Amino acid sequence: MSRAPAFLSAAEVRAGLRGRSLLPPLEAALANFSRGAGGGVEQPVRTVVPVSKHRGFLGVMPVYSAAEDALTTKLVTFYEGHDASSAAPSHQAIVLLFEPSNGSLLAVMDGNVITAKRTAAVSAIATKFLKPPGGDVLCILGAGVQAYSHYEIFTEQFSFKEVRIWNRTTENAEKFANTVQGEVRVCSSVQEAVTGADVIITVTMATEPILFGAWVKPGAHINAVGASRPDWRELDDELMEQAVLYVDSREAALKESGDVLLSGAEIFAELGEVINGVKSAHCERTTVFKSLGMAVEDMVAAKLIYDSWSSGK
Repeated sequence: MSRAPAFLSAAEVRAGLRGRSLLPPLEAALANFSRGAGGGVEQPVRTVVPVSKHRGFLGVMPVYSAAEDALTTKLVTFYEGHDASSAAPSHQAIVLLFEPSNGSLLAVMDGNVITAKRTAAVSAIATKFLKPPGGDVLCILGAGVQAYSHYEIFTEQFSFKEVRIWNRTTENAEKFANTVQGEVRVCSSVQEAVTGADVIITVTMATEPILFGAWVKPGAHINAVGASRPDWRELDDELMEQAVLYVDSREAALKESGDVLLSGAEIFAELGEVINGVKSAHCERTTVFKSLGMAVEDMVAAKLIYDSWSSGK
């Protein structure tokens, strides 16, 4: 008789990641993904089901990775127009972890913490490779869950002399600045926030460009995390044309990213190709890392969490 799956709450997921760095296993998984068949990652582009009546979407993200011998699926819902005052967050997720040898369900875990942590960690990996030498100024556009997770890992991994934040609702930007440890400057406009910034993180719910190439310092690095639909954008044509464009998945970017599709920008490389040393990291030029998020990233986190939970029982 198969045992019932474990149900791991957000608190248990956080506990499973505490003190464990996602960076090395994520870097290895991104490298394997970009090796193609030789990397042993079986990951289709996510299936997205529109819930048009309610301006929402359901995403299904399965993956098997031979290196970790791990099989997972994430189910994620995301809804337009939700903000901090909404009854439910704009993004909600669960991750299912299976026993790959027989298909049994091992665990159901809160996916919101996993999504926030692994997304920020992948942005940090991209920034390690692509940021300009000695970058001193970090700018975050957006003040939601991803802003907090990015701030946490970026201030842990890098030494910035100044951190700035902008949000469409100034009150939420001020709440962010008052909540996090360290000094954060609240800016009244995107232009003010990004002028002279070395590293820019866009984590907004924007559907039209908010970041313009004319404002961006030459040689800056941008982690573009929002705008996960083919008709949504955060970055304008000028920025997309002048930057060297890196993505997590070519296939996904050419199906899901409005920033890529609507600008017609050419993808230079996947991040995994840079990690593997087969494509260059053009730190001397303006760079954009378009992050759509991949199932293999959720798998890395889920396996760490489950292994930690199992060993602690």
